[in-house]
Amino acid sequence: MTKNKNKIYFPDYKLVKQAELILKNIIYQTPLQKNYILSEKYNANILLKREDLQIIRSYKIRGAYNKIKSLSKKELINGLVCASAGNHAQGVAYSCNLLKSHVKIYMPNTTPKQKVERVKMFGKEYVEIILRGDTYDSVSYDAIKDCKKNNKIFIHPFDDKKIIEGQATVGLEILEQSNNLKIDYIFIPIGGGGLASGVGSIFQQISPKTKIIGVEPLGAPSMSYSLKKGKIIELNNIDRFIDGASVKKVGQLTFDICKQVLYELKLVHEGKVCTTMLDLYNLEAIVAEPAGALSIAALDCYYEKIKGKTIVCILSGGNNDITRTEEIRERSLLYEGKKHYFIVNFPQRSGALKEFVNNILGKQDDIVYFEYYKKTSKEEGPAVIGIELSDKNDFSELIKNMKTYNVHYQYLNKNPDLFRVLV
Repeated sequence: MTKNKNKIYFPDYKLVKQAELILKNIIYQTPLQKNYILSEKYNANILLKREDLQIIRSYKIRGAYNKIKSLSKKELINGLVCASAGNHAQGVAYSCNLLKSHVKIYMPNTTPKQKVERVKMFGKEYVEIILRGDTYDSVSYDAIKDCKKNNKIFIHPFDDKKIIEGQATVGLEILEQSNNLKIDYIFIPIGGGGLASGVGSIFQQISPKTKIIGVEPLGAPSMSYSLKKGKIIELNNIDRFIDGASVKKVGQLTFDICKQVLYELKLVHEGKVCTTMLDLYNLEAIVAEPAGALSIAALDCYYEKIKGKTIVCILSGGNNDITRTEEIRERSLLYEGKKHYFIVNFPQRSGALKEFVNNILGKQDDIVYFEYYKKTSKEEGPAVIGIELSDKNDFSELIKNMKTYNVHYQYLNKNPDLFRVLV
């Protein structure tokens, strides 16, 4: 990717230092911690920048406060508007509470309840929440329309100079905390691109040899697709699971900056992100949200390249809703090849299911889902079965057994349309 700066906005070091001073008594300087388990796994020096420990459990407070603090008293009195899937909304709500300015926050209906409640908590009497639509992009349209109609200021979640300069302070902290240690790679999650633009610009100015790796969800590759096309492309459909990093369209400022600062951009499967989240919780007691785990999830793709190197992964947020745990585990098992769904046609006679369990399943395999459709006056009846394997390598043995015993089945994992209807 090109690194020649054109005559476009680029976050200047002095402006980022000003943002750092503005934020000094407002935010936490989150730790840059060596992770021993990851370091041993990848034979590298892996450092985590723990923005999940920030006041609002996300880096978004940095840009939000820096932007709102820059506004005039008249602008603050008129009121503010923002659109957000959660973390930006929390940052804006917290900032408006501190600065005694009212804000109307538009959030998608799909936003986890935990994030909505935290926005109310941080904003108190200064925030009005409006839930509508299914994506950030849909509520953003309504929020901007509100601003134009009522002469209010729109606080953009990523495509704004002051927002980007605030997010860039994450990069300043990393460089200050590293004690002149040479950082070979830094992995940064990308949604709209504000964090990658800010941190990437600071590293390009102070540590230009550090390779900046942007990490995007496979189901929402808006920055990746736009960079490949050489212009901003709005995606028609996205997977909204990684809600903090799923946008249909990136910003003009962030696109221009990322085009200059990113060494590579890596897409990561949502299932891999879920596996990473579970590992972080089970092994480290770290609660990461899906977008927060993106950077760490990408490390497998660089296994050989990062050996013996010093790596920083920005753990960008920890606002995960516990009600999503089963979905996270399900996506992880499907990705890891340990959970499989079938439509199985059972003979309509007693003992058929018992034979299936005894003849087809391994000793450690388990039926975790079963829905049977009995058909009258039919020789066979279909059942949807979910099987969890103790080892993904057992799948070939499972299929072999079904063929040996002439089990009539249809595999659902690779039939997404049918899978969504039946499971």
